[in-house]
Amino acid sequence: MNEVNQGSSASMSERYAARQLEEFAARVLCAAGLPQAPAAAVAHVLVEGDLLGHDTHGLALLAPYVKEIEEGRMATDGAPQTLSDRGASVLWDGGRLPGPWLVTQAIDTLIPRAREYGCATLVIRRSHHIACLASYLLRAIEADMLMVLSCSDPAGRSVAPFGGTRAVFTPNPIAVGIPASSPILVDISASLTTNGMSTRVAKQGKSFDEAWFMDADGRPTCDPKVLFEAEPGTILPIGGLAAGHKGYGLALLIEALTGGLAGRGRADHEQGWGATVFISLYDTLAFGGKDDFRRQMDWIAAACRANPPRPGVSSVRMPGDRGLAQRADQLHHGVRLHDGILPALAQCAARYGISLPPQKGQ
Repeated sequence: MNEVNQGSSASMSERYAARQLEEFAARVLCAAGLPQAPAAAVAHVLVEGDLLGHDTHGLALLAPYVKEIEEGRMATDGAPQTLSDRGASVLWDGGRLPGPWLVTQAIDTLIPRAREYGCATLVIRRSHHIACLASYLLRAIEADMLMVLSCSDPAGRSVAPFGGTRAVFTPNPIAVGIPASSPILVDISASLTTNGMSTRVAKQGKSFDEAWFMDADGRPTCDPKVLFEAEPGTILPIGGLAAGHKGYGLALLIEALTGGLAGRGRADHEQGWGATVFISLYDTLAFGGKDDFRRQMDWIAAACRANPPRPGVSSVRMPGDRGLAQRADQLHHGVRLHDGILPALAQCAARYGISLPPQKGQ
């Protein structure tokens, strides 16, 4: 089963207003124990994930987050602790507070500093999970900032180093938001697929179209269930068996940007679902200028979109084209939720006596 098509099995008939989904998620999170401000931030980021088509990292995470709150693994009170602040470089200890709230606060902290210094970076150790990386990019782009965002989970392992058979890394995502006439949103990982997508496909009893995994003996396979065996297999890095040194190198870079700069990570034997986060903003006005930056990016984008497509491809897109088109459509017509998400939302609603949002148009 092709990963690109995984998000397309959402119900074609049921749509929900994005704002109502966001309000519902915030009410559930508040009922579970989060204060109003972090609950609203988390809800917004989750719905943005679904709007952009990243439906393994949107409202699919609401029920798991609620469970983390209920069982005391996600902190609900307090604020990040500043461990170092040199103006253009900041280190926080997130204290396992909600990742989307921490990252949102970090972006708001960085924008005026990047405006002052030209660029500014904030690293967060001990954050909880931060959801969909692409969900944060437009906030920076609207401020004429180029944004680089990356994270790793020092307690998680599902990707082996190139040539090896035992997991060391998480998929280690990295996202880049590039200001342009149509914003460029890059959201990729150092591995061929993600843990979320692997889990979804495995639960469906399906396989991927290509061998994106290895079993514990190093044999390639299309079956994600190898990740959950007694002797677990691994997800292959970008480049696969032939050129996985590329993904391996990217994973190492992300480990350096996150755990390395944070001074806390895999070497400390962290426990629990979480993240170490790297966020860097670059003010386009501080370098060649906003207009010339966009002129360069728009030229590149036009050249890519005008490129003759290879057989089987209708047209060349820029990263973010599909997601932004889907976002605009779903903001207008309503959000389609992937199969399996609504039942989980219904369980959250029943637990706290909160009504599900109505279908759009009802």
